[in-house]
Order: sequence, then C-alpha cells, then structure tokens
Amino acid sequence: MSDKQYVFNFGGGKADGSAGMKNELGGKGANLAEMNLIGLPVPAGFTLSTEVCTYFYANDRQYPPELKAQVEAGIKNTEAVMGAKFGDSENPLLLSCRSGARESMPGMMDTVLNIGLNETTVAALIKQSGNEHFAWDSYRRLIQMYGDVVLELKPQKKTDPDFFEDILEKELHAAGVTHEKDLPVARIKDIVEKFKAVIKKHAGIDFPTDPMEQLWGCIGAVFGSWMNDRAMVYRRQYGIPHDWGTATNVQAMVFGNLGDDCATGVGLTRNCSDGSPGFCGDYLINAQGEDVVAGTRTPKRVEESLAQDAPEAYEQLNNIGKTLEQHYKDVQDIEFTVQKGNVWMLQTRNAKRTGFAAVRIAVDLVNEGLIDAKTAIGEKRRIPADDLNQLLQPIFDPAAKQAAEKEDRLLAKGINAGPGAATGQIVFHASDAEAMYNADNDVQLMLVRRETSPEDLRGMKVAKGILTAFGGASSHAALVSRQMGKTCVCGCSALDIDYEAGTVTVGKTVLKEGDWISIDGFSGEVYNGKIETSPSEVMDVLTGNKKPEDSDTYGRYAQLMEWADEFRTLNVRANTESHDAEVSVSLGCEGVGLCRT
Repeated sequence: MSDKQYVFNFGGGKADGSAGMKNELGGKGANLAEMNLIGLPVPAGFTLSTEVCTYFYANDRQYPPELKAQVEAGIKNTEAVMGAKFGDSENPLLLSCRSGARESMPGMMDTVLNIGLNETTVAALIKQSGNEHFAWDSYRRLIQMYGDVVLELKPQKKTDPDFFEDILEKELHAAGVTHEKDLPVARIKDIVEKFKAVIKKHAGIDFPTDPMEQLWGCIGAVFGSWMNDRAMVYRRQYGIPHDWGTATNVQAMVFGNLGDDCATGVGLTRNCSDGSPGFCGDYLINAQGEDVVAGTRTPKRVEESLAQDAPEAYEQLNNIGKTLEQHYKDVQDIEFTVQKGNVWMLQTRNAKRTGFAAVRIAVDLVNEGLIDAKTAIGEKRRIPADDLNQLLQPIFDPAAKQAAEKEDRLLAKGINAGPGAATGQIVFHASDAEAMYNADNDVQLMLVRRETSPEDLRGMKVAKGILTAFGGASSHAALVSRQMGKTCVCGCSALDIDYEAGTVTVGKTVLKEGDWISIDGFSGEVYNGKIETSPSEVMDVLTGNKKPEDSDTYGRYAQLMEWADEFRTLNVRANTESHDAEVSVSLGCEGVGLCRT
C-alpha cells in the first residue's frame, strides 16, 4: 500500500491545499482551502481528490485501498475543529457531500446534505437545538436527496413519477400551506415515514441508518454523477475533457433552516447580468442552500432587504465579498449560510457572466487598478470571444414594444436574469424542445418551466429564451442562461403552469403549447405574441444611427477594442458580402479577404 495522499483537510484556518491545486482538488475544494488560509469563516471538512475519481472509473467503481483510512482521519479532523462527533447520540456532527470539478459545472452533478441523521441523531439534534421542526425537516431532506441521488429514484423523463415531490405536494395541499417550512411537525414526521416506504418499495432496501454507510453511498453517487447525461452534455458544450474527473467535498453542515435568524444564499460581488457594481444576490430565510439554487422558491434579493433582515450578516458579507474580489482579482460567485447571525462561507468561484457584464466588469476592474488592460483582454475566461456577440444581438424595437403595451399584451413581470430580447413558441419540456429543434433547426422556441433543473440543459440549449415561474437571479435557470448567452426571465410568479394540460395561465389569459410569447431580459417583462426587434446599441453606433457619446455600452466596447488592438499580433480581414463590407470595417476589420458580389 502506497502513502499517496487522496484526502486533503481544511478547517480552523489551516488547509492541506490551496487555490493553485484546482487540478487535484477541483475548483470548489481548492477555493475552500484558500478561503481557510486567508482567514474567512469556512466549516471544516476534507476533499477527496480528482485522482480518486479517475481511479474509480479505471477500476470498476472501486476506491484506492488507502482511501478508507484517509477518509476516517478526515472525519476525525473535522470533528476536532467543529467540536462535534459524526453519528454521536448527544452532539452529532452532520456532513454534506458535494461535487467539485476543476472547471465550474453549476448544477450538473450531485449534492447530498444532512448526512448522519437517523432516529437517534434526530433526537439529539432536537435536544441540542430546541427546534423539533428543524430537526425533522433536515431528516426529511436527507432521505429525499439520498433517494434521488444515491438510489437514483429521481425522474429521468417527463413521464416518470417524482415519488418524493408527489408526496410533498399532497401533504402541502392537505395542510393548506405552500412551503415546507410551514408544515406542522407531525406532518413532517409522517412524510419521513412515507419517504422511507418509497425507498423500500422502489429501491428494494431500507433507508440506511448507519452514518458511515450513508456517507460512502453519497461519495459514490457524487463520483458517479461525473458521467451522468447532463454532465456529459455540459462538458461537450464547453469543451471540458471527460477524463478530468471531479473531486468530492465532504464538509460539516451549518444550518440556514434553524429558525428565522438563519438564512442561506448565493451572492455576487457585482451584478453578472449587466456588470454594475455592488454586492447582490439571492437569499431565503429559514432554508437550506438547495432551495435557492434549485429555484423551487423565489428568494429575496440581498441588495434590497438583507440589510433589514440581518444587518450584521449583511455587513459581514459585504466585507467578505470585497476581500475575495481583491484576492482573486475577479468577480466572485459565493455560496453562504447564516446560522444564528453568523456568516459561513461554503463556496467561492469566478462568476459566470453575460457578454454585457463581462465587458463592463473587465473595463471597470482595469479602471479600479485591480488588473491591467493586457489581463482584461488576454485571459480567455474574462471575456470569451463568443460573448462579445451578445453586445451585437438585437433588442426589442421600442415602437413595437410600446405598441404591444398599448394593445394590453404585457402579461407579467419577473426577474431579469439574462439580457436580450427573445420571441418563441411555448414548449414546456426540454425533451420536446430538443426533438422539435432536431426536426427543424429554424424553429423558435421559448422553454417555459415552473423551475429548471440540470436535466433541462438540452432544451435550454436549443431555446431562444427561458421563462420560469419560480427562482431568482442565482437559480439554475439564470446561471446557465447567462453562461449560454440566452435571454432569461425567472421568478415570474404570475404564471400558473399546468404541465399535464399543456397550458400557462396569467390572470384571464390562457396560453397553450405552441403559442407565441416574447420576453425582455433587460426588464423582466413577458408579452403575449411576437414583438419585432431592432439593432443593439453597439450596432446602432457602428452603423451611424446613434452618437458614441450617447451609449455607455458602446463606450466600454470601444475601450476594450482599443486594448485588443494594442496587444494583438494578427491583422484581421473579413470574408463578406459587398453590402456588409462597411459594417465589417466598422467592427475593426482592416480590409476584405474575400468578397462575394
């Protein structure tokens, strides 16, 4: 047996890794280690390296022989830092298990929370916290996640039943409430028993009560999720090699669902839709992190109300955001939990952003002295070339939009999560969208969902825009839409979507699958029918229809192009039609390489 290190500890201001070890620890694990080293509050834990994943797949899903002892040592280290013991009947430590590839793949792989709960540790948690609702709700979440992720009971197709969500919806309806946090304790206990019965019936086993068995099941599921369908689709889309593998992060739980002085959220150190400065994001009071990113509830905005709900936590987050942006010299996307007023950091990564935001952020960071111009245009991740196309895409024609409003076609307003203008025919299921696009590549589709999940990636890829009834600017729909450059409106609570009937109702208006709608990703507005588009601000300036000084967007675009000209080593010529030659030159071409008359 070799002495090779597969497990890397972090916690208590110490770490075995650092930000420079993304290849070994994945982005999440490397940044958890780094945040410890720069003194930020991070729950203790350990990272199983990407080498474990590659070994796992090369050896028929077996682990290196050294791993078991190293994981057990990692648990002991976490227990020592956190002052609790995994599986203990009096002071139990609970764990989370999350994926973490070297390149961020938001929502594509799996997570399980509250590992270590059983009848004994639930009783201890009740005694310790004095909050019976919190303890049973956490147990309910564990069983549901374990069933979905480890035992693969989550529906794979639109026709598959969602055993756990179906039970939950029935219980919510019977109790006359809309959120799990409002269910009485007796009903949550009943849900726990029903969830266990689902596992027994459909997985053929009892839900495991041994904490170590739970943990190893979750570790295997996270490594297994590296090769799930949605993860492979995502990697193909963004050119991420399949042989990299993922790390797995095991971390002590901190709780945002412990009461009304607790919260969970996702924050951005700048707005990644338009690039404007200022800490922003989504949060939910008395909830766990998956509630925010899954988009099953529409959260509050950090910049609008967290200062009132939790002033000390808001100040802590602002300071942490500034520290991280100064340290990484880029906009950060962070995950946090507030437990009894104290902020805990669960993740930081370079934020996904739209093309509009990427240009503004790069120019602003140079002007603020955080980076230089060569860095702004030289690092591919800051402004991928394809993202610049977003600045050239059409917007809704102002006269056509005004006419739609006069005709009373404005249906609703949600959260503007991905800029642009999109018009398309309603489709409710990702698989249908993909099939329709494969049959006709010119079809214009609008994917309309209550909320999106990673399983919807194929449909999001072919749709012109995405519209959801729930979720905020940090939800899965918003995050992936921004990265894909798709127009997106989230959290449009006026929508009543009936998948079975194939309808979406807004007030007295009932729309069917195939009907046309339009969404404005700048304002969050949703319109009935088609709306004509007009050129973007940048194109308006380049074609002489607007003065450069009248467009801040063009000003930043022009600054970026000036820097590109300063550092480039190639000359650019255009292959163009004769009538487009003038536009090609305005976009920076120095001549024509091939012209078709």
